[in-house]
Amino acid sequence: MRLDKLLARRAGLSRSQAKDAIKAGRLLVDGKIISRVDEQVEEHSALTLDGQSLRAAGGMHLMLNKPAGLLTAARDAKAATIFDLLPELARTLKCMPVGRLDKETEGLLLLTTEGELAHRLLAPRRGIGKLYLARVEGRLREADITAFQEGIRLSDFTALPAGLNILEADEQVSLAQVELTEGKHRQVRRMFGSLGHPVLTLKRLRFGPLTLDDNLAPGAWRELTAEELQALKEAVGLV
Repeated sequence: MRLDKLLARRAGLSRSQAKDAIKAGRLLVDGKIISRVDEQVEEHSALTLDGQSLRAAGGMHLMLNKPAGLLTAARDAKAATIFDLLPELARTLKCMPVGRLDKETEGLLLLTTEGELAHRLLAPRRGIGKLYLARVEGRLREADITAFQEGIRLSDFTALPAGLNILEADEQVSLAQVELTEGKHRQVRRMFGSLGHPVLTLKRLRFGPLTLDDNLAPGAWRELTAEELQALKEAVGLV
């Protein structure tokens, strides 16, 4: 679709107003300035006009860099939630988190209005990987890598085999990446805790093909690009 036509539709502008905005460099398309009004773009491209995201029709899909201290919930009578950071439109459209990060865990949180997409991303049989950066007490060793690979038995279930990559280790603190395909409540914390390594900080870096945007400060969010949304759908067979 022509860019001026798409902008006019999304922003409620006349075609001449849309053309003026594009020529003035006020519009970002998937994060890049395009100044040609007749540029052909995908209908679901992410548009940002004067710093304001213009939502594509038919849904909302967000990436949030969740800070520690917030609940992954729509509302809570006593505590702040992730929706305190998001536009009211997200709540109105029921743009809901795909899975949860516990209160003290930071990093990538995906939200979408598409229930089937969320369901498939969380379905264990699809094996969608999640990558975390963990800072834990004590020195991690080869035995811990083996334990993760074999699957750790917890009080109520046995965790599926997971990857553990030790980045730094000394007697006081270790830093490691963890990749797993499950997402049960506080699972990464419980796995480390069962091995005698309480988690000090935990941050999710990746969810399936979606990687946390380095430009998003803690508490910041943006809409997914058309390419990111396409990659998520391809990962779960929705295309």
